[in-house]
Amino acid sequence: MRAVLLREFGPPDRLQPVTLADPRPGEGEVIIATEFAGVTFVETQIRGGRPPRPSMLPDLPVVPGNAVGGVVVEVGSEIDVQLVGRRVVSSLRGSGGYAERALAATSALIEVPGDLVMRDAVALVADGRTALMAIRSMAPEAGERVLVLPAGGGLGSLLVQLLHTAGATVFAAAGGDRKLELARSLGAHHTVDYRREDWWKSLDLIDLVIDGVGGTVGRAAFKLLRPGGRMLRLGMASGAFTAVSDHDAAAGQVSLVQTPPPDPSTLKDLAREALDISAQGKLQPIVGQTFPLEHAGDAHAAIEARTTIGKTLLAAR
Repeated sequence: MRAVLLREFGPPDRLQPVTLADPRPGEGEVIIATEFAGVTFVETQIRGGRPPRPSMLPDLPVVPGNAVGGVVVEVGSEIDVQLVGRRVVSSLRGSGGYAERALAATSALIEVPGDLVMRDAVALVADGRTALMAIRSMAPEAGERVLVLPAGGGLGSLLVQLLHTAGATVFAAAGGDRKLELARSLGAHHTVDYRREDWWKSLDLIDLVIDGVGGTVGRAAFKLLRPGGRMLRLGMASGAFTAVSDHDAAAGQVSLVQTPPPDPSTLKDLAREALDISAQGKLQPIVGQTFPLEHAGDAHAAIEARTTIGKTLLAAR
């Protein structure tokens, strides 16, 4: 099968197209003929050898990728053969997604609703469940002023939609006019380019911050919070999480919100719910660019260069 292999950590060109033997399903496993594989910012950090947590570094060589969608073509022992031919998405075990065929546990499979195209379903596997978890954890109320950063990627674009639906006043921060225009089209009431010096001066006090950037941008966002405000630190696109101590939060009368420790069952339920909401026409994943499987390195380079918008996928068919 065609696949992409990482033999050593480093720049995007370390992702090399290769031909590997087809995987074989074991007990409790199936083979998915991959149509699309998701690409996340965290995967670029892992490829570069600088993940948010050292424990996320895989043993090498490895086929990266943790979210795929396609059709079940083979099942292992003790598995109902009626699964063959089903349209599914799945999280893997942290690797194996950048390939024509993916080995997945049956317990992780989510059947794709009939009205949902595979591209959109794959775009929702990781970002959809994270967005729902963030919204549940923050519990925004109608009229609350919520700052989302960054708002122009796969996750941020979903958060803007969900917050708008919840009746919040959405402040979307992103880098560049294309991303800001996208956020406005999805329901953001106010937008700001956080690449500009003193970008935060154009904003008044904020009730909630959902921070996926971190670093100095996240720190500036923290200072915008009113007493009684809440902050959720979701990511570190800048290379570092926002440095806010419990003392800082207490001094500003701000609550640092934590998402509950994820377990596979909960994550699967959230991903399934995101797919169902999208199939009902209430949530639209934005797939901004799709790269051929062999060009996974180009996909990583584009994400790191901040030239992508919405979700990035690899097409294996």
